[in-house]
Amino acid sequence: MILLVDKIEKSFGARVLFSGASFQINPGERFALVGPNGAGKTTMLKIIMGIDSPDAGQVQYAKDCQVGYLEQETNLEHKDTAILAEVMAAAKEIRRMGERANELQAQITELSEQGKDVDALLNEYGQVQDRFEHLGGYELESNARKILSGLGFKVTDFERPCSEFSGGWQMRIALAKLFLRHPDLLLLDEPTNHLDLESVQWLRGFIANYDGAVLIVSHDRAFMDACVDHVAALENRRVTTYTGNYSSYLKQREDNLEQMRAKRAAQERDIAHMQVFVDKFRYKPTKAAQAQERIRKIEQIKKELVILPEGHKHIDFKFPDPPRSGDMVVGLEGVSKSYGDKHIYSDIDLKLYRGEHVALVGPNGAGKSTLMKILAGLEPPTTGTRDLGTNVGVAYYAQHALEGMTESNTVLQEIDTVTPKWTVPQQRSLLGAFLFSDNDAIEKQVRVLSGGEKARLALAKMLVAPEALLCLDEPTNHLDIDSVDMLENALQNFPGTIVLISHDEHLVRAVANRIIDIRDGKVTVYDGDYDYYLYKREDLAARAAAEAAGESAPAAGKSTKPANAAQDSSPASAPKPIEGKKTKEQKRAEAQARAALNKKLKGVRNQLKKIETELDKKRARYDELMELMASEELYADQDKFNAALGEYNGLKQELPKLEDEWLELSTQIEEETARELS
Repeated sequence: MILLVDKIEKSFGARVLFSGASFQINPGERFALVGPNGAGKTTMLKIIMGIDSPDAGQVQYAKDCQVGYLEQETNLEHKDTAILAEVMAAAKEIRRMGERANELQAQITELSEQGKDVDALLNEYGQVQDRFEHLGGYELESNARKILSGLGFKVTDFERPCSEFSGGWQMRIALAKLFLRHPDLLLLDEPTNHLDLESVQWLRGFIANYDGAVLIVSHDRAFMDACVDHVAALENRRVTTYTGNYSSYLKQREDNLEQMRAKRAAQERDIAHMQVFVDKFRYKPTKAAQAQERIRKIEQIKKELVILPEGHKHIDFKFPDPPRSGDMVVGLEGVSKSYGDKHIYSDIDLKLYRGEHVALVGPNGAGKSTLMKILAGLEPPTTGTRDLGTNVGVAYYAQHALEGMTESNTVLQEIDTVTPKWTVPQQRSLLGAFLFSDNDAIEKQVRVLSGGEKARLALAKMLVAPEALLCLDEPTNHLDIDSVDMLENALQNFPGTIVLISHDEHLVRAVANRIIDIRDGKVTVYDGDYDYYLYKREDLAARAAAEAAGESAPAAGKSTKPANAAQDSSPASAPKPIEGKKTKEQKRAEAQARAALNKKLKGVRNQLKKIETELDKKRARYDELMELMASEELYADQDKFNAALGEYNGLKQELPKLEDEWLELSTQIEEETARELS
């Protein structure tokens, strides 16, 4: 045991957060702490750290356990110190161990020369030395540099003072200090909020291989899937522990809920049946004793009545359609950007079209936000031109949008500033879609809203009448999983054009159908989704490695101009340099190859289409059954309930098999296509 949270109670006024909440973390285990918005995840972390105190219960640590805690917001103490020195200074315990090891070594040498007993000193020296080596004491500076590089800092940044970095980068410095200390237990509250996608991927690997215990609060599902092996879920004011990653937790939770719903339905049926007898015979002398017995049983069942946990708030929200624009939404021609002597990129040619959902990816500092601002018209290019398409309006969302609200307004008053002609019921319906679902929520003043609530309100204001071009810079920061789900569904169905920057891999994978990679002064376009982009990046890296090793490799994609927006538009093959027009014979051979491939794969494609149709039908029925089984009316009719449950269980077994078959056929088509056309 490294941490034991034992029967914690915590209330704020009449609101009970925890009642008998308990869980245990053992050495090496990596936990995610999850729960709906307001369930008390951050409060639980603060109780564990001793920053807040419980009303009852206790928190116990293993002996000599070192704990590291990263809050959502942090301030560095020595902002004038260079970042490498600031990070190194955090490893006080490790340096003290090194000093102690040197002291012991000197004492052992001295006493040995005097012929005195040094067994106790040798024992202590062995323990200190082992611990010093385990914590990376001999590679302290090397580890600090690796951690800073993994978090996105350049080598040239290491000697710059902390004060030169923005709040997001200072959060990364705090992360680096924490990781270098190598505590036995890491407590991380939304650690990915200020990271780019590549730093998130590095952090996933770091956490997955960390030999201490970890407890994370995060809204990033892909991140939790990659690096946690247990989930502690705050439900019904208690903590339920699940083994496995976040996706496994969702499946186990649904299975548990199914059993709980069935048990509660049986309890309610028993109560209803006995209540009928009580109502009919309570005042009949010959049946009074039996009626009283049933009343006692009803009271007992009510005490044991299964309490269903609060479900995840899932509200489908569809943006109003934006004004219809021309096919070309925004274009850049010959664009370059510099800030004084600092050059960002040169000679970019880029066009975005109606319906494209574009994700900007690349390391922090490469210029993603700058490119978005140029596309949105908020930042002028140093050279080149920006053209906006016909009937294209632009909406831009970034963290500064949270600051443009009137602090004294209520949530309802703030939304009224952008919907003055709407009725109050219409406004309440909109706010409900953004999870402001009751009177207390919509009557809150803006000044008391949490970061997540402010982010949801700012998004609601922007999306109530969306423009043809939406530019979203880290829209999921401070949002919980329910809010991210709502935003994801809305963005997937948005008919206009989206430009998105996000560290949330799940959101990028779900929304983007085109990727623009920005790094080293170059802007490269990948005409495919995020998985295609990752495949192409790996392919290009493998080709580069083969060429560096002196092996022959097909030419990989190149920019058409120095640091240009290179169009990578062939998902079936690696991009090739243009070396002149193709001959008629080449075109004829390619056409024949495509015809032969289509003929060869016709049967497979037909089977895939048939499975897709069947999958759509069965998924729709599965969703219908889920909704039906949430209805209290169904539980009143045992035959209908049993029939629905049986059909639901059957679909749960059929769907994974169909999905596996779909994946196998899709993979077969992709592999055959790549092989024949490469």
